[in-house]
Amino acid sequence: MNQTKIITAASELGRNVLEHGLGGDVHIERVQRQEKIGLRMTFTDSGPGIENVNLALTDGYTSKNGLGLGLTGSKRLMDEFELTSIPGQGTTVSVTKWK
Repeated sequence: MNQTKIITAASELGRNVLEHGLGGDVHIERVQRQEKIGLRMTFTDSGPGIENVNLALTDGYTSKNGLGLGLTGSKRLMDEFELTSIPGQGTTVSVTKWK
């Protein structure tokens, strides 16, 4: 079950980096917090950034032709979600799934 959630979130966030961020990087790492082990994926681009992060995290909002579920869907699928975006400089999204 967790594998499907991780793969789906990675696919959605990776697509966002390519489509909206015009390319970028992904960093995948094993993380540990006390006895918990998890997987963290960090997606970074140098694209146009997100003007209104709150609006972008609203179900159904899309800046192009998608379903508007990439960011919000990934947020629901993963245990931790952090988004930082600076208009004109790019976006970083970090998600973590704990085992």
